[in-house]
Amino acid sequence: MKLFHDSNWLNSALWYVRQKRDNASKLVPEWEELREAASNIKAHTITHLDYYLEEFEKNALKNGIKVHWAIDAKEHNKIVEKILKKHKAKKIVKSKSMLTEECGLNSYLEKKGYEVIDTDLGERIVQLAKQRPSHIVLPAIHLKKEEVAKIFHENSSDPTYLTQVARKSLRKEFETADAAITGVNFAIANEGAIVVCTNEGNADLGVALAKVHIAVMGIEKIVPSFEDLAIFLRLLARSATGQAITTYTSIFKKPAPKKEIHLIIVDNGRSDILQKDEFMNALKCIRCGACMNTCPVFRRVGGYEYNYVIPGPIGSNLGTSRNIKEFGKLGFASTLCGSCDNVCPVKINLHEQLLATRFQYKELVKEPKDIFYKVAFWLLKNPSIFKASLTLAKYMPYFLYKKAWGKKRVSPKLAKKSFTQIYEELKGKNEQKKDFRKN
Repeated sequence: MKLFHDSNWLNSALWYVRQKRDNASKLVPEWEELREAASNIKAHTITHLDYYLEEFEKNALKNGIKVHWAIDAKEHNKIVEKILKKHKAKKIVKSKSMLTEECGLNSYLEKKGYEVIDTDLGERIVQLAKQRPSHIVLPAIHLKKEEVAKIFHENSSDPTYLTQVARKSLRKEFETADAAITGVNFAIANEGAIVVCTNEGNADLGVALAKVHIAVMGIEKIVPSFEDLAIFLRLLARSATGQAITTYTSIFKKPAPKKEIHLIIVDNGRSDILQKDEFMNALKCIRCGACMNTCPVFRRVGGYEYNYVIPGPIGSNLGTSRNIKEFGKLGFASTLCGSCDNVCPVKINLHEQLLATRFQYKELVKEPKDIFYKVAFWLLKNPSIFKASLTLAKYMPYFLYKKAWGKKRVSPKLAKKSFTQIYEELKGKNEQKKDFRKN
């Protein structure tokens, strides 16, 4: 299936979610106070990660959770495989996790002969379509119900019917799975507990039936206490989908009898981001997707135009803060309107980070089109030279467009006459009229 979407439809769908967010936030009088509190909690926690991660590990171990540490994606994937081998698990049901997408876990395990079933409905749809998620909360938002019907090989495109088809199919996978993998929305330091938020209950069912639960989290997911968690839970679902709270907010603290919980805490470049003052605020992100739903660029182009695993304003910042040479161009996929800042529940200065990215990228990377821009600048600031080269100048913008900015765009039609030519002709005609009247 092609990675194609109707931009008008996608824009309308995402704006609808943005409006739901606005309506939900207006029902909470202290909304801005909650945002400020959440931002301050995150700022404190990410600048004291050494303390809170050690406290969390100590309490998690007391609770019977087996804790693993991974420096990068490669180590993360190897730890997961090691746990699966120990339990002789070959079939895995997995709930939504952007960290496993970041680490490329699915493809890694599949190459090793494991069967991985994504159980979130949106994730399952894109998995069957052999695509990656186009949005961190609404992974199949780019697909219409008719396209989903084709993926499921069904004639009906009724959403309720398609959901029932998926439910029936996934039920068998849950019942026969050997292990369950989940992400982690929040980790509570003073309790040693992890929190998983879903709307479908798929994470809970997978964990309840499988003999081993593997949870994966980035180091930035820590919050100090349950009191702090309460603030984030009031913000998360409202910002993401306009709900008061996710349908299932599950807290895992101890493994059930004869079962195991393995938690993998992953760095994968986060420590490097933490050392960059202009980018460290990106680690406050709670993955609500609100910035994507409001961004005028993302709403039009969709998630597949971003070459980082997480798209939209937050993905542009996370990607460029990891590798500015590889992902720096994403800093230009923005109008810098600041709408993302306005809806972010933890008040990340997204548009300021994007602007900083642009300056850094231009200093590090010199592109061929920069030469053309310099030539055009030189011509335009020298009127006499510009006028003398009008014939060439007529084709200069077209040349710049074709060779640089317009490589992947539909070329505009050149006007037969330039503005200067039209002006000179009209000026000449007016002078002739004046001479005629005088005579």
